[in-house]
Amino acid sequence: MAAAGDGPWLDDAAGRLVRPFTVSNGRTEPSVALDLMSQVMATGVTPLGYLGPEHAQALELCRAPVSVAEIAAHLKLPAVVTKVLLSDLVDCGVLTTKPPAFHHTPTDRSLLEAVLDGLRRQL
Repeated sequence: MAAAGDGPWLDDAAGRLVRPFTVSNGRTEPSVALDLMSQVMATGVTPLGYLGPEHAQALELCRAPVSVAEIAAHLKLPAVVTKVLLSDLVDCGVLTTKPPAFHHTPTDRSLLEAVLDGLRRQL
């Protein structure tokens, strides 16, 4: 019995009926460099050819700019599989990407100290 809104891919008792890497045809390397915080957005171009259900779902989520991490969460797929699907969509011209904008360099000492302080407060 499928959960509401999940279609035939999920079963209440068995869980995911299709293994995540089946969705990407076993591919684990996206053709486009994507970070979890990269923003993707639909270009408005009509895709040529058949899109699988996960490709179509991902494209639907990209009407407004959205991060790769958010799409992975909505699709309930591992990030690496989501990156492969999104790179397929970029390759066929229906998505555009924008790398994450860092206001600081990722190795900026003050930024790392602020993160560490935040983590300590959570513990």
